[in-house]
Amino acid sequence: MLGWIGELAPILILLTVVTVVITRLPKIEVSHDAAFRRRRVMNWLPLGLTYAFLYMARYNLKVSKFAFEEMEGAGGGPLMGNDAFGIIFGVGTVVYGLSFLINGPLTDRYGGRFSILLGAAGALLMNFLMGLVTWSILNNGPGHEMFSAKFVTVFSVLYAANMYFQSFGAVAIVKVNASWFHVRERGVFGAIFGILISLGIYFAFDWSTIILHQLGLTWVFFFPCVALGLFWILDVMLVRNTPGEAGLQDFDTADASSGDDGPPLGAVAVFKMMLRNPVIMTIAGVEFCSGFLRQAIMQWYRTFAKQTDELLGLKESFVYEHWGLLLCCAGILGGVMAGVISDHIFGSRRGPVAALLYAMMLLGAVVLAFTYKNPIVGPLVIIMSMAVIGVHGMLSGTASMDFGGKKNVGVAVGIIDGFVYLGTGVMSFTYAYVLPKEQLSEAGKLIGPATDPANWAAWPIAMIPAALLGFILAIRLWNAKAKKLTAS
Repeated sequence: MLGWIGELAPILILLTVVTVVITRLPKIEVSHDAAFRRRRVMNWLPLGLTYAFLYMARYNLKVSKFAFEEMEGAGGGPLMGNDAFGIIFGVGTVVYGLSFLINGPLTDRYGGRFSILLGAAGALLMNFLMGLVTWSILNNGPGHEMFSAKFVTVFSVLYAANMYFQSFGAVAIVKVNASWFHVRERGVFGAIFGILISLGIYFAFDWSTIILHQLGLTWVFFFPCVALGLFWILDVMLVRNTPGEAGLQDFDTADASSGDDGPPLGAVAVFKMMLRNPVIMTIAGVEFCSGFLRQAIMQWYRTFAKQTDELLGLKESFVYEHWGLLLCCAGILGGVMAGVISDHIFGSRRGPVAALLYAMMLLGAVVLAFTYKNPIVGPLVIIMSMAVIGVHGMLSGTASMDFGGKKNVGVAVGIIDGFVYLGTGVMSFTYAYVLPKEQLSEAGKLIGPATDPANWAAWPIAMIPAALLGFILAIRLWNAKAKKLTAS
């Protein structure tokens, strides 16, 4: 317990500093009284922490790989090697990316509260089933031979189902908060969104690693079930779709739905409207690149460090040991920096911040291609993560509200977040193919091509075109501001 508190201390200190800085900034002129602001916190905080624990129930797969790759599977190789992880994660992310076709319209019709409750319950169930399969393999339980022999297939199916339910998370949190935040204060919400993403990453990597070492592999899947169950109850009690549902006064958010009091459009009409909007589709293109880059770093740095440790000695580094903590701090800084600059310097335009952060990503990817064998690799990927999480919070969490409007934001954020995970899927299948394969010695030690850093050159090189394309597309958003959408 003391170890966990010690790990949390830097994050709590950083959050305290961020809170002080934000409260000291010049106030955006939006007339909310103190009672409204208090109730809004009670609304987004449990909703946001549910979203953070959905992250834990999503990326715990990566932490489980560190145990599965040391277990022998069918054919004598690792139960979950680099290629197997790439396939399982890739299938899940493609399912996530395509789920917006269903989940965006569902969220616009039934509300974000409905979606977060359904998403959390479904992810809870799928993690419970993955935990049962893992328990059976470890303890020779019912079906263990089939689970071991068909491991990739079984986990691909369960993880894909998990990711379908996970896809409700971002749509839900943005849909709910679109009715609670005015356009002029959504940059700050983008910062909050980035903080929640960052906390989820911390839970996923550091807490899951502690759980793996202290409680065992099955609890890497079971623990998020407990957390999601508790927050599901809190969401039922506290979360409401609009201020009006919470007994307060609804207000004009001045986004793309402003002044539209007509009946809701059908799902097909909304999709056509969004797909014809050049700003929405440009944001989607930028976020496709973000999905590739963010997960290329998050999912593969520690695997690279672990498998090449004998030659590079990165496994004992501060970055490797505190990966989740540093990603969390980087994400908080990136999200807050992006949100504050957007609202207070660029007049709530999101494009300039995205372009500046993508310039950092592009420079970082080029430098990484030449230095990935050196100790600088750890700090460099943390800086790159700060930039890409800042972009993701700004565009998926904020621009989707602005340009989709609170009325149709479910479809808008579904399209944008769908492209994020389609980009992740491309990343995952690409690296499953190009990264070196592991082998196990008779003693269970990793050997073979994956242990040679020279065979990992494709890892940083593949990031460069994604960063370049994202930068070019982000520049096209420089002057974009929300306007009322119309169906044609």
